[in-house]
Amino acid sequence: MIRLHMPRPRHLRIVALATTGLLVANALVAPPGNAQVAPPSAPTTNAIPGVDEIVSSPNLRQIANVPKVAPLDATNSDIAFQGRYAFAGNYNGFVIYDISRPNAPTVKARVLCPGSQNDISVHGDLLFLSTDSPRSDDSCNSTPGVPTEKGSWEGIKVFDIKDKANPRYIKSVETACGSHTHTLVPGKDRKAIYLYVSSYSPRAEFPDCQPPHDSISIIKVPLKKPTDAAVVATPNLFPDGGFPGGPGSATTGCHDITAYPSKDLAAGACMGDGILLDIKNREAPRVINRVRDTVNFAFWHSATFNNSGTKVIFTDELGGGGAATCNEAIGPNRGADAIYDIAGRGDARTMTFRSYYKIPRVNAATENCVAHNGSLVPVLGRDIMVQAWYQGGISVWDFTDSAHPKEIAFWERGPLSADKPVSGGTWSAYYYNGHIYSNDMVKGLDVLELNDWRTWTAKLTRYNELNVQTQPSYLGW
Repeated sequence: MIRLHMPRPRHLRIVALATTGLLVANALVAPPGNAQVAPPSAPTTNAIPGVDEIVSSPNLRQIANVPKVAPLDATNSDIAFQGRYAFAGNYNGFVIYDISRPNAPTVKARVLCPGSQNDISVHGDLLFLSTDSPRSDDSCNSTPGVPTEKGSWEGIKVFDIKDKANPRYIKSVETACGSHTHTLVPGKDRKAIYLYVSSYSPRAEFPDCQPPHDSISIIKVPLKKPTDAAVVATPNLFPDGGFPGGPGSATTGCHDITAYPSKDLAAGACMGDGILLDIKNREAPRVINRVRDTVNFAFWHSATFNNSGTKVIFTDELGGGGAATCNEAIGPNRGADAIYDIAGRGDARTMTFRSYYKIPRVNAATENCVAHNGSLVPVLGRDIMVQAWYQGGISVWDFTDSAHPKEIAFWERGPLSADKPVSGGTWSAYYYNGHIYSNDMVKGLDVLELNDWRTWTAKLTRYNELNVQTQPSYLGW
């Protein structure tokens, strides 16, 4: 989501601490995981469903929902996975779910630690949160900061999650212009991991977020001593200044980066530019190709590779995630995905546009709907993706033929309101070990089951850990 606030100054403070009064765990009991799960129905027309009415294709059904509970009753955000656990971000902190029974998830811990967006990733016993709103300090007891004060803080928070019921906050690392999102990249020697921190929109009056901000921040986290985590590089990805805007957003940083570590490749969605990066040297990523769409793309938001690394999907978050763009007036090519084929080798690799994909259903004028976070479904022999569309719901679509993508399954709730615009819907929809998990901004965690002959081979792939922006490879042919 495009933040509605501007980036704030931040004061360089790197601390290690174990918080008290931070954790709200076990005292708050999750509602039954399968409570109030309505049976879906397949619409016979393109009629907009009623408020909170669930509709779906016959091959995709909801099997569980866990509503939000105070104090984590702010906006839900991204999800990461490890073993039998799902880690779900929320603007007020994060929730750890036990998903060993996908049809009845339970809450293992709720951690109160405000700081939007709380973009989240996990690795071993470590969990990372992005803070991209100014805070009074780097603690989980902080209050909103002041934009022009250098003492305000934004960046990355690090937690020890060895005890899933009792996460401990152990480290903070401040980064220029905060951390809207971050991407975890394993080090080549397995002794460290890197976080590629994306942020954007500098302003001259913000002391620690000065224009032009054409860079990302790279944090190195030594695995044996994570409290030594620190920024080790701030590579300039746009020495020419990037896209100046004019239609579409000017490039003043990146919104999100998806890494494909096994191929030493990454794709950056950088406001006005889509870029392909060589990340063989983890501390010095290099742009090897760049594309723009000055006709239909407003804001380059995120990226997804196919398994072979021969295609990349970029999403356009037209309206910043707060507007109704899934309608006939906007049309099928804006607020959509764009499919690019990747050809060539090494530094000669190029991206070539092939087509757009957008959900084929019209949504109400009260529903925020646009392309958002999704992941590959690990299917053999095909390129299939599941994706969130806010109140447009969840779409499963096949882009094996880059020029002719098609939807094969969908699920959605009706609008939150029939009378006025109310933001909500699914922020992230990811396939993990046989099920689709969706973090709905308002309704909480949804679990869905996909049963389709085109995707049955996905059930053969099991991950021990999944951060979707750290794209894993799977067995293919």
